[in-house]
Amino acid sequence: MFNRLYLHIPFCLRKCPYCSFVSRDDGAGQDDYPELLLREIGLAAQSLHASGPVDSVYWGGGTPSLLDPSHISGILETINRFWPLAADAEITLEANPGTIDRSYLTGLRTAGINRLSLGVQSFDDRSLQILGRIHTARDSVQAIEDARHAGFDNLGIDLIHALPRQTVSEWHRELKRALAATPDHISIYGLTIEEQTPFAALYPEGSSDLTDNDLSAAMSEAADDLLVSAGFRHYEIANYALPGRESRHNSGYWRRDRYLGLGAGAHTFLNDSVFGSRFSNSSDTAQYAAEVRQGNLVRHDCQELSREDAMAEFMFLGLRMAEGICCRDFEREFGQSVHHAFGRAIERLAPAGLLVIRDDRMWLTPRGMLLSNQVLSCFIP
Repeated sequence: MFNRLYLHIPFCLRKCPYCSFVSRDDGAGQDDYPELLLREIGLAAQSLHASGPVDSVYWGGGTPSLLDPSHISGILETINRFWPLAADAEITLEANPGTIDRSYLTGLRTAGINRLSLGVQSFDDRSLQILGRIHTARDSVQAIEDARHAGFDNLGIDLIHALPRQTVSEWHRELKRALAATPDHISIYGLTIEEQTPFAALYPEGSSDLTDNDLSAAMSEAADDLLVSAGFRHYEIANYALPGRESRHNSGYWRRDRYLGLGAGAHTFLNDSVFGSRFSNSSDTAQYAAEVRQGNLVRHDCQELSREDAMAEFMFLGLRMAEGICCRDFEREFGQSVHHAFGRAIERLAPAGLLVIRDDRMWLTPRGMLLSNQVLSCFIP
């Protein structure tokens, strides 16, 4: 049972050198992919049922904006036939500013997309070149203007900071450009060097070109100060939104809502066992295609969560949100208090000014959010 859907589109015009997501830029299998998704939906519907109207659908990638709007419309119609969508379902599509124009965006709105997530990454052309992006800063500004004209009133952008040799003042200028573009939602991520990417070879551990932790923290604080003062709510470690524009789909991940992943490399979380199970589709697009064509939905990397796994997830996902976690909900789900389960971690973190406990809620302080990797690891067995 699930109430959210994720569809992975593993194709790009050019793969960015920092990206470790499942994607390819040679076009192999791209033309056949919409039909494969339709087949997978039909196969999955034979055994998997939604727990009610589907509340959100998220098209991620890769570059979902390489799909034709007619294919998107057909896939959404098929989804709605098997798993009815809520009347107010949030339907998000990630788009690269270098792949869209006003006509395409109008087609997306007609197809049923009502939330757009633009992979801007930077409003500085030099930074975009470093990141290997195919678009310019002007392309991003134009994409936002075109999206508004097409009728998108729920629009988010992604930004990356802590780029090689980037300064706080340069980052501050980027944030001001972002605000001038008037998005409704801004996701901010510090650059991470992922293994087996071109960036891992360009910037080995200890490289003097990389931003150190103190400078990265200063950039995060600058973002928080500027965006909050502009009316954005810092509702999750990496996410800011104007009131009512929080991502419902991603918030579901942090609350451990069940979701079904479709497409090559997509992950799924279902409540088909006591504490839920996680698995994925093959990340090899050719293998995924072969499995679907054979009528097989093969579950890869299967994990049936133990009670301890689920308790840890409840904490390190829930504490990502500014609202934190409800202690009563924890006790209701797991039959013991959060203090009993994680007393040692709480006793270390609260006195250190990283965690707040008040009434029936627990949440991270601003400093706890800055040090979230270290803080949240305390809840992992």
